Amino acid sequence: MIQKTRLIYSLIAIFCLAGIVPLQADEDHAHGTPVMRIVWQDREAKTLRWGEFSQVDSQIQFTRHDTVKGFPQLDAQRNELVQMERIGRVVVVGIRDDDDGNYQSGWAAIDMGVRSHSHGDHDDHVYKEPPHLLASVVDKSQGNPAHLYQYEGLFYLANDKLNGFTQLDPMHLLRQDNQQHGHFFRGGGGHITLAAIDGKIAYATWAARDEENNGRIDVSDLSKPGDDAIAYSFQLPVGGLHGATASAGRVFFAPSDGVYYVDADLNLKQSPQGVEMHHLSLGKDENSDRPNRTGAFATHRRWVLCTTGKHAAAALCLIDASAAEPSVVKLPIDTPDGLSLTTPTTVVTAAGKNYAFLFQDRKEGDVAEQLVVVDLDPNADRDLSDATVVKRLPVGPSQVSGHYGHHEVDFDADGRWAVITNPGNGKLQLLSLEKLEFHGEYEAGGMPTKVLCVGGKQSHH
Repeated sequence: MIQKTRLIYSLIAIFCLAGIVPLQADEDHAHGTPVMRIVWQDREAKTLRWGEFSQVDSQIQFTRHDTVKGFPQLDAQRNELVQMERIGRVVVVGIRDDDDGNYQSGWAAIDMGVRSHSHGDHDDHVYKEPPHLLASVVDKSQGNPAHLYQYEGLFYLANDKLNGFTQLDPMHLLRQDNQQHGHFFRGGGGHITLAAIDGKIAYATWAARDEENNGRIDVSDLSKPGDDAIAYSFQLPVGGLHGATASAGRVFFAPSDGVYYVDADLNLKQSPQGVEMHHLSLGKDENSDRPNRTGAFATHRRWVLCTTGKHAAAALCLIDASAAEPSVVKLPIDTPDGLSLTTPTTVVTAAGKNYAFLFQDRKEGDVAEQLVVVDLDPNADRDLSDATVVKRLPVGPSQVSGHYGHHEVDFDADGRWAVITNPGNGKLQLLSLEKLEFHGEYEAGGMPTKVLCVGGKQSHH
């Protein structure tokens, strides 16, 4: 018996040295059925952390883990984690610095370790290894990215100071067979926002005040990586560009006055002079008489969503991108003084409900912050023009500082749960999408901001 015990301890010691200690994630599975896995940005430590929700009997429990294995060590004072997107089980996050990219900036990609595949009328989810780094590029030559997008199964990272963007393929990242870590394309400048269509072309905006580049949009050919990517450029009548997206064969932009859209030139047959630009007004500010604007878009089916206005004039705007002549449908969302309305995040629930989640985040004062839930399609006819507010829920505090510190939300693959971050108190909240009620509150620690969920309830076939 003593010899067996010594042998067991010896094997454990060998496994520890070899790095093959039984994984904590596997231990958790023995005590419940995984419901979803999450990863979130901790702005305090400038790292990614992860955790897992599991069902134990009739209860939902949360297990908080440490940082994602292999994630690059960043400077908590000089670096920022910026936008983060997920395609399948691959997550990419942008990394920015305080010196225009001259200190260290770039990106990191992680494998969330959850395999999902179709099984009849549902998806099956298998929870394998814990999240771990797939690849990262963090150095002085990445151009200080801020915006990150996903279009048609590919990531697009805007390299602001390089006047271009990088296309990353999640399949290449998983296979780790792309030694170049993506392809760089010239297009956009300053503080770039972009929209890509069918993997063929991309529209990249310029944030510039000079006459030559104010309102400039580059149209890049995605079959020509490098400096030769730009097919042509055109200029909107107004500048201040911050926001772009694509839907239903059209490309939408957010300048200082309303929204502009153009038809996507997939075959690159247009000339700069031949681009037809269409303007959609978002109204005017009552106090300043300035035109209202937006700063970012979300898409849901064939619709483009954004927010505009302040306080009593705040609204969710909905645009049918497929309409013969798109127009703006406004849903007023009265927002108390001191709070501002965030860009919507949308979900289709297990019951088939189409919701948009928006936060009223505190910029100043001590007004209580809220989550606003909008039913986008109450009569289920796929026409979102009858969208209506169905719920307002109190949430924990944000910690807004510039672009950072907002509440964030994401959803499990089954459409049953929403996870909400509260940066001001270091907590997560779990919301039932069936009842639109909070199910629990959990300690995340640090300053949780952007969150992404992967997987649904693990099946046992």
